[in-house]
Amino acid sequence: MIDWATVFLGVIAVATLATAIVQIGVLLAAGRLARRAERLMDVVEQEVRPILGHLNTIGRDASKAASLAAVQVERVDRMFAMLAERLDETLTTIQTTVVRPAREVAALMSGLRTALGFIREFKAGRSRSRVDEEDTL
Repeated sequence: MIDWATVFLGVIAVATLATAIVQIGVLLAAGRLARRAERLMDVVEQEVRPILGHLNTIGRDASKAASLAAVQVERVDRMFAMLAERLDETLTTIQTTVVRPAREVAALMSGLRTALGFIREFKAGRSRSRVDEEDTL
C-alpha cells in the first residue's frame, strides 16, 4: 500500500520546487525590467539635457529682456514726468504772460465802456434837459 504521508510529502516538495522556479523567473524578469528602465532613463537624460540647456539660455535671455524693458519703462516714466512738469511750467508762463494781461486789458476796456456809457448818458441827459427847457419856453 501507498504511504499517504510520503505522497503528500512529495506533493509538497514538487509545489515548493515550482514556487522556487516561479520566484526565480520573477526575479530574472524584474532584473531585465530594471536594466531596460535604466537604459530608458539614460536615453531620456541624454535627450533632455540639451533641452534643459536651451531652456536655461531662454530663461537668461528672458531675464535680460525683462530688465531692459524695466529700464525703458523707467525712462519713459521719467520722460512723461518731465514733460508734465514742463507743460505745467509753460501753461503757468502763458497764463502770467498772456492771460493775466489780457484779463487786465479786458477789465480796463470794460471800465472804459462803462465810463463812455456814463458820459453818453450824462450828455444825453443834459441835452434832453435843454430840449425840455426849450419846450417849456
